Amino acid sequence: MPTAWECDEEAECVEVPACNDEECRTTLDVRIHGKWYDLSGWRKAHPAGAHWIDWYDGRDATEVMDAFHSAKGREMYKRLPASAPDTAAVLEASTAPYSQTELNFRKLRAELEEDGWWNRDFVHEGTLLAIWTSLFVGASLTVESAPPLSCFLLGLSMTNAGWLGHDYIHGIDKFANFMRPFAAVAAGLGPTWWSDKHNKHHALTNEMGVDEDIATDPFLFPWAPDPENDSPLRKIQHLIFFIPFSFLFALWRVDTLQVAVDGVEEKRPDAKNELWYLLAHYAVLLTVFPLQVWVPAVFLSGLMSALIVTPTHQSEEFFEEYQPDWVTAQFQSTRNAVTTNPFSEWLWGGMQYQLEHHLFPSMPRSKYPLLRPILQKFAEENNVPGGYRESGEFEILYMNWDLYRKVAEADPVPGAPYSRGNGQLGAIDMQGGVAAGGVGLGKLM
Repeated sequence: MPTAWECDEEAECVEVPACNDEECRTTLDVRIHGKWYDLSGWRKAHPAGAHWIDWYDGRDATEVMDAFHSAKGREMYKRLPASAPDTAAVLEASTAPYSQTELNFRKLRAELEEDGWWNRDFVHEGTLLAIWTSLFVGASLTVESAPPLSCFLLGLSMTNAGWLGHDYIHGIDKFANFMRPFAAVAAGLGPTWWSDKHNKHHALTNEMGVDEDIATDPFLFPWAPDPENDSPLRKIQHLIFFIPFSFLFALWRVDTLQVAVDGVEEKRPDAKNELWYLLAHYAVLLTVFPLQVWVPAVFLSGLMSALIVTPTHQSEEFFEEYQPDWVTAQFQSTRNAVTTNPFSEWLWGGMQYQLEHHLFPSMPRSKYPLLRPILQKFAEENNVPGGYRESGEFEILYMNWDLYRKVAEADPVPGAPYSRGNGQLGAIDMQGGVAAGGVGLGKLM
């Protein structure tokens, strides 16, 4: 009788009678550190969702596995069943071998782990949390006496809460796990939605049709589209970019609620608690702040956040195909911002060290300034194309605006990649998530 694998959340697997391949996956092979594993039985038990496993069918997932998982998680996969020898041989022959850059990067990662780079600086954490608390309290105390000031402070607190929550959701230490709900409570952004969307951006950065962070049409086009996917807004996008930028947090909040409700229905881990955290956030927001304060604050925080997160990738390479060398792809698709003053250094929330964050997303952001010279040396020694890329904070903003201008002035390009995919692994329109079909009101256009 044909058999398949069935695994639990601890990656303990047993053989069971094979199911109908039309109803469930019976083959799903992924390479991790040189060995092929059959993950068909693990995909449903994977805490972050089956879709993550599906995107790496027939591919190598070593760097993504190391980047996102704790030491426990990186030991668990070793208990999963090996792929059938014949299948592994065929896949190995058709999969790109590891580059020397990837191998050297793994050595660097091992050295950093040995040296304690994932240990948190609790004085730094306490300082950042104290700043957020001060902003929120200041906004609360000025809500009646100085509504514009209250709105400004609340907007800053939302942006700051987003960066703090971003760090905690990525984190793999006990403190980060404890603080994981912070983004939901303080910023109205759910960890499940954030993990689904943002970790995919990390794994498949600037892959056209797959990375949701560059699928911003019909309001903003980072490349000239096919005539069928064009929009009249493209011709003026460099003049109105600040409008869709301002909607960033509002759209994220809507998407978060949708994912949270869907997560409860799908019985995803901790989904009910996450929904309660979000409801608590809105209860406080609606109780303390009138609409004329907190609604503009949402749009202000959206504008500030978009100005920070957008230019560090959109000024660099876009990929029409899957990039097997994940390390080199991160260098090619990422540019850091060099801040000019302490306020900017705080406001950017660690995103000025975008490359450090992309290569080591679970590392506490307080470590990134010290990591910068190490990665500069790594890029030089490994002859990474384009090297370690960075520009001044105002220069990188101009580069992003100039990209929008050039794309606005360009003619549409027949056959240009569709921003939501063409059926490839991970294509946005194939995953059925909140980004499928368009961004916000773009789904109606």
